[in-house]
Amino acid sequence: MKISKIIGIVLILGSLYLGYLGINKVANNSAELNVLGLKIDASNDSGKEQGFIYIGLAIVLLGSGVYSINKE
Repeated sequence: MKISKIIGIVLILGSLYLGYLGINKVANNSAELNVLGLKIDASNDSGKEQGFIYIGLAIVLLGSGVYSINKE
């Protein structure tokens, strides 16, 4: 097995982990209450931004991992 394929697999696994962390961070920092017809937003915007950054990095890692596996 070539070293580029091993690096590609590691990058893909890292992207899956970062994507998981990002989705959980976005979900955990989003909170909305509905009390007597009033919506109360208790979200943490900085936590959401950090989650979206994780998701973006996961996409970049996934693309680079797939590229390094497919290149000859």
